[in-house]
Amino acid sequence: MDHFDIVIRGGRIVDGTGTPGRPGDVAISGDRIVAVGDVGPGRAELEIDATGRTVSPGFIDAHTHDDRLLLSDPDMSAKVSQGVTTVVVGNCGVSLAPFVPTGRPPPPLDLLGVEWFRFPTFGAYLDELDAKPAAANGVFLIGHQTLRVREMSDLDRTATDDEIARMKGHVTEALQAGATGFSTGLFYPPARAASTDEVVAIAEALRPFGGLYATHMRDEGAGLEQSVEETLEIGRRAEVPVVISHHKASGLPNHGKVEKTLLRIAEAAKSQRVSLDVYPYSASSTVLLPGRLNDATRVIVTWSEKMPEVAGRDLDDIAAEHGVDKFEMASRLVPAGAIYFTMSEDDVQRVLRFAGAMIGSDGLPHDPRPHPRLWGTFPRVLGHYSRDLGLMPLEEAVRRMTGLTAAKFGIKDRGVLRVGAFADVTVFDPATVIDAATFEDPIRPSPGIDIVLVNGQPVWRDGVSTGARSGRALRRDGLIA
Repeated sequence: MDHFDIVIRGGRIVDGTGTPGRPGDVAISGDRIVAVGDVGPGRAELEIDATGRTVSPGFIDAHTHDDRLLLSDPDMSAKVSQGVTTVVVGNCGVSLAPFVPTGRPPPPLDLLGVEWFRFPTFGAYLDELDAKPAAANGVFLIGHQTLRVREMSDLDRTATDDEIARMKGHVTEALQAGATGFSTGLFYPPARAASTDEVVAIAEALRPFGGLYATHMRDEGAGLEQSVEETLEIGRRAEVPVVISHHKASGLPNHGKVEKTLLRIAEAAKSQRVSLDVYPYSASSTVLLPGRLNDATRVIVTWSEKMPEVAGRDLDDIAAEHGVDKFEMASRLVPAGAIYFTMSEDDVQRVLRFAGAMIGSDGLPHDPRPHPRLWGTFPRVLGHYSRDLGLMPLEEAVRRMTGLTAAKFGIKDRGVLRVGAFADVTVFDPATVIDAATFEDPIRPSPGIDIVLVNGQPVWRDGVSTGARSGRALRRDGLIA
């Protein structure tokens, strides 16, 4: 009789490839899956009854700002409670390493806090994660904004050749240490003055390692189409794969533009490697930027260093109390964070339907009153968009958050349920899984997630963290698929 560490019996296996689900068992020994299908009467240290449940690969969050969370809250409850077993960090040009500031870093770097910027090299950051593992795995990008703030005394210009050379050196060090790619946030003030040529020159450092380029583009509003073209140009010139972050059209006059950009991305994908991620909400969240207020029909303050008591309240209401307009109020609150209602639900659904769209939360884990996407993204796709609205079959929804993301980021032996793969597994109830987090009450675990395994160990079970911290800092492994 076979002996296993864990057997998950009687569930419906949705394996991450998009193929139809099928009944079967999953057997695990150590950190690997050793059998899928009918595993027979073999004994196991832990037997999990998955009758009426879906058994899938652990979800991979394609877009996070969890660089610090992996260290400061290693239970990773915001993510593992959703079935997420791997997070991609360092997005939008903001990475925790390599940077040791002498004072407060400028927005949006302060989204990661202040005191946690203490790693002079990317390798030092990964070494600490090895020594102090979290409950979830990490995949790592090095951020352009972080590098600019580190290497440039004047951010209101493009970089000099010497500054570019130093930034390229940091990218090379990060890739040698195991980072998967390089990200930019050209929308934000620390990087807004960077030229296309600057970004291309730095991104060229990715090529020998098979690294990818991920970007919060320069403009997701009036200049959306031009920004897509710039992104594609960077990928072509640097000869690297491209990921367009949180693809959307921001601001009422721009609603509907994603119809054109999705067609353009699909066409470009015939001749270059390009993909995108999306979160399933029509509101965004980042630092509070007074210049962005006109794009939003509503703004909720998520944190303010000067007035912490206003977190969770509407900016209009705060401004009325103080007898000033919203722009003046915003200037009084900064440094601060905000949720912006800027998108069309129709556009959100258009991007979600796009076959190449990965799922990413883009949550900000250190906001006192975060956007509900931090806790609710993956159950929302499964429950609201797949089950309730029928936007895509369950198997396709799972593929977008597992196998597709693993392939695009070159994450070996994860994102699929098969013999030999790492035992990152989520067991959920397809009839009840749904997001519970709301804009009014954003820190709430989602119902319907029964058990989550990371590298063969349960990290979330019956609605609570188990305390296990079996995640790993995943190093880049070869060329991107």
